[in-house]
Amino acid sequence: MSVQFNRRDFLTGCLAASGLAGFGSRDPHAQGGGPDSAFPWESLRRLLRSRYPDLRRHFAFEYYPWYANDPFRHWQQWERSPPADLAGSSMPLLGAYDSRTVPVLEQHARWIVESGVGVVNLSWWRPGSFSDRAVSVVMDVMQAHDLKVAFHLEPYGPDRAEQLLADVRYLLREYGDKRRWDCLYLNRRADGTEGPVFKLFATTRPSHEEDCHGVRQVLPEYVDDDRWRWATDRVREEFALSFPDLLLLSDDSWNPTRIRDAGFDGVASYDATINPTRWLDAALEASRLGLVFSFNVNPGFDSIARRNVAPGECYAAPSFVPAVQTLDWSRAEDRERAAQLADRRIVETFEYNLWLQTHPWFGNVDTGFFLTYITSFNEWHEGTQFEPMRDRGDLAPAERVIGYHNPEDGKYRLRRLRELIGRLT
Repeated sequence: MSVQFNRRDFLTGCLAASGLAGFGSRDPHAQGGGPDSAFPWESLRRLLRSRYPDLRRHFAFEYYPWYANDPFRHWQQWERSPPADLAGSSMPLLGAYDSRTVPVLEQHARWIVESGVGVVNLSWWRPGSFSDRAVSVVMDVMQAHDLKVAFHLEPYGPDRAEQLLADVRYLLREYGDKRRWDCLYLNRRADGTEGPVFKLFATTRPSHEEDCHGVRQVLPEYVDDDRWRWATDRVREEFALSFPDLLLLSDDSWNPTRIRDAGFDGVASYDATINPTRWLDAALEASRLGLVFSFNVNPGFDSIARRNVAPGECYAAPSFVPAVQTLDWSRAEDRERAAQLADRRIVETFEYNLWLQTHPWFGNVDTGFFLTYITSFNEWHEGTQFEPMRDRGDLAPAERVIGYHNPEDGKYRLRRLRELIGRLT
């Protein structure tokens, strides 16, 4: 007689064995959003501190050094008109800042240290790009605040697989060797070995996608798995002696088999719209295939919408995640409700992430790997930012008419993260 494997029953059994029965099924619309009192905070704190003495180095903010204000860059995306009308669902506390200015970076670094996070993962768009030209000053300021820097390699062109080895060489030489390794992040395993971590965006995408009219469109970001395998093998061969523990992570977490076949070492989710209960499948499959995994702490997704859409164009305005009903952003009650939902989402994704990465039934424990990404410090376009927003009462009249989603308390996300990490560190 055969027994059918049921993932939901398996999850329930895992949670019950961990003393977390019912975790992950809490009503996302219930009042409040604090840490679950049933969660085994004390045992996890002891476990993680015994394996990773500098635990804050295992929490990394996704960080975007792509903003400018003379002229404006990124703040004007999708027909926005800075400085009052920004490409963000909320107005930053600092307004339309420039990512390359030291006072802004100093304030960012202070907030990051305050949160308990020890690493920033920079969005990077190839040598010589705007983001690359910002790296040196970002690292100078972060290093002065005892923060480390890693890199998130973006889909900057169709040749990115062919350029992967050159990119890794460049990043290690320019921001490792030439700086005497003062700031480049090296992930430390439980056994004390360590190596650099490079996260890559949009690696295992489909080759085509069907639009709303049924037309099959080629995706320009597509790179086939064999090309990635060739590229990742080259990196591994070159750095086999100097960095045997170098990690290449794919942030496309929903097809671990393709990620393994493409030669990546693990999965590292970025998408803040995904229900975290889906992480179980990815963690199980990654563990079975010998891959490490990392999921992301996030407040959900609150992206800006395009204002000008041509008739017949395939575009749908993004929804606020995790709300299941439409919110009226002009109503104070709905803005505060959204903040409550985002706050609860932060707690849920933090707890679930910890549980999956530390449970002995999954592969990360055996490999000694632990790394939690936080989406994001300052991706204002998608509303995933933990960087403080302006309090609602402090918006200028010209900003109020834009329809920003700022709640009454613009620092609640950073404060919640500080509380959660503080329970461990």
